[in-house]
Amino acid sequence: MSTHSATIEWSRQGSKFTDNKYSREHLWRFDGGAVVPASSSPEVVRVPLSNPAHVDPEEAFVASVASCHMLWFLGLAAARGFTVECYTDTARGLMEKNAGGKAWIARVVLHPEVVFAGDQAPDDAAVAQLHHAAHDACFIANSIRSEVAVEGSWRQQPI
Repeated sequence: MSTHSATIEWSRQGSKFTDNKYSREHLWRFDGGAVVPASSSPEVVRVPLSNPAHVDPEEAFVASVASCHMLWFLGLAAARGFTVECYTDTARGLMEKNAGGKAWIARVVLHPEVVFAGDQAPDDAAVAQLHHAAHDACFIANSIRSEVAVEGSWRQQPI
C-alpha cells in the first residue's frame, strides 16, 4: 500500500549524559520538509530537561488520532453532499496504568465542533453516522489499542 517515514534527530550537545541530566529536545523531520521541534512531556521529564513549548510524543499521538478522524469525517461529509464550514477538535488523551503497571494512553476523547453551511444540513443521526464511519475508516484508530470516543457538537451556519 504505502510507506510513511519520519526522521528523529537528537544530540547530546556536550552534556554528561550518564547522569541523566541531558536535554530531551529533538527534531522530527518529515519527507515533505516540515520540521517539528519535539521534546519529552514536562509531566514525564521535568523542565529544563524537557521543553513544554515543543510537541511531545503523547500530544502527537492524540493529534494523529484526531487529525485522521477529521480527515475521514470531511471526506465522508463531502461525499454525502454536506458542506463543512469549519471543524475544530480539542482532543484529549488520558494516561493510565495498565494491569502490568505500565503507563499508556488508554483513551482518546475527541471533542469535534463542526459547523455546516449550505442548503443541505445533516440531522443528529447523520452526524453520528459520519463520526462512526470516520472512526471505522481511520488508519490510526485501526492501528491502536486505545479506546477512541467522540463527544462532539455540530450546528448549521445561518444562511
